[in-house]
Amino acid sequence: MVPRNDSPIKRTIRRQQLREIVPLADSTIYEMEQRGEFPRRFALSPRCVVWDLAEVEAWLTSRRSMPIVRAKSPDVKQRRSRPVREPGRAQAAASKAG
Repeated sequence: MVPRNDSPIKRTIRRQQLREIVPLADSTIYEMEQRGEFPRRFALSPRCVVWDLAEVEAWLTSRRSMPIVRAKSPDVKQRRSRPVREPGRAQAAASKAG
């Protein structure tokens, strides 16, 4: 009898299945892959690319445990068109006009 290799078979997922698991746009996933922040796809054939399901699940687990620093909101008072005015100044300007 031939000894059998008990290593688990890696499960792969295609793009549609990846979209169901990870709700990010294709362009976002591609950019994250290029920066090394997302598991890399690999080609099974010239027209079929897949991701390793275990790597994607590990990525999701690591994202869940690590807080994401959000970008700072822009200062709307520095806008060139339609800048936001101070609340006190708007009321004073309205009372002078009326």
